[in-house]
Amino acid sequence: MRPLAALERFFERIFERPSARLFGARLQPVQVQRRIERVMENERLSGADRILVPNRFRVHLHPDDLDSFGGISESLAAELADGVLGFARSHRYAVADRPRVDLVADPRVGRGDPRVEARFTDPEPSAPVGPEPGSRRDDEYQSPVGTRTMVFQVPTAPAPLARLRELRPDGTERQIDLDGSTLTIGRASDNALVLFDGRVSRHHARLQARRGTLVFRDLGSTNGSRVNGVRVAEVVLGEGDRIEVGDTVLVVESVSPG
Repeated sequence: MRPLAALERFFERIFERPSARLFGARLQPVQVQRRIERVMENERLSGADRILVPNRFRVHLHPDDLDSFGGISESLAAELADGVLGFARSHRYAVADRPRVDLVADPRVGRGDPRVEARFTDPEPSAPVGPEPGSRRDDEYQSPVGTRTMVFQVPTAPAPLARLRELRPDGTERQIDLDGSTLTIGRASDNALVLFDGRVSRHHARLQARRGTLVFRDLGSTNGSRVNGVRVAEVVLGEGDRIEVGDTVLVVESVSPG
């Protein structure tokens, strides 16, 4: 644990846990969100052109705290994951794919004192699909298929279909339909999407499917790329996102499973 993280943890234990015990305060989702964000900050990795942060988070909660969320635990985990993605975007961090948060009951942690584990996962589907979130650790997963099985086919996520609208510098526009295949973007004629924009690099960016999501990646362009006004290296896209490359804007009008 980094020195700053250890110091934050020390003050958390001084102020948060005693007050929770004294007043019987119920653990709030925003407290869990802040813990995840702090762990993301502490585990970030700095590269030459981007800062990569974890994309998988396992939150250990006291059973009473988890029970207090009742039937919203699953939707809460999804909302926490959305919050993690928003936090990463606002800080211009790169994530391998859309983050996932798992909430698990753990009697070893104190009430009101969740413990968060973070890790990075390979963005490509290179291993068999593991158990459902929260059942057991991914590295403890063992296939239920017997040893007589000769071939195991790794299931692949369907490639998303998407529709973009290109807003050109001269005021004209056009619609672009994506069929799930990789789309390269740039000025060079060998790109799938050729942009007539002097501020766009010859091979500027790439749109590709990854685990059922649509991912935008800047290819080390000269002027960089922005999504919703934030400079990015790689990010998962959703409906309504605005991609800025040079003076051209690509608006994601729709994204649907293939």
